[in-house]
Amino acid sequence: MQNFFMGKGNLASSPELKVINGANGDFEVATMRVMFARWGRDKETGETVQVGGFWREVEIYGYKASDVAKHLRKGSRVLVIGEERDFMAKDENGNEVQVIKIIAEDVGLILTRIEKIIFSAPSGRGTQDQAPARTEG
Repeated sequence: MQNFFMGKGNLASSPELKVINGANGDFEVATMRVMFARWGRDKETGETVQVGGFWREVEIYGYKASDVAKHLRKGSRVLVIGEERDFMAKDENGNEVQVIKIIAEDVGLILTRIEKIIFSAPSGRGTQDQAPARTEG
């Protein structure tokens, strides 16, 4: 990797899955927009408040793309690991602008606001008993 990026953020919308025809055949890509916020303390109230941050387009390729599109949705809290790359694009007026995207090696779900997780059986094996989900209280 040329440069390393790791950040926690929230999805602006559910990931979009596309199939792209490349030089080595078809492959899947999931694209998503993520807000990476910075947090700090309000000097007057002492509460934690957002004090900045930035939006980034995030792309992930291959089998991970279909998993991301299947399991993540708008508002999901995610950990993105990858690298930032800059591209030239045209804006609505036809002017060239620099766009920074994150090409993700991995996108992980952060377990906030999750009610239940069900694991599938390991590949090549029969069904196994599931451990009961933990509940608060």
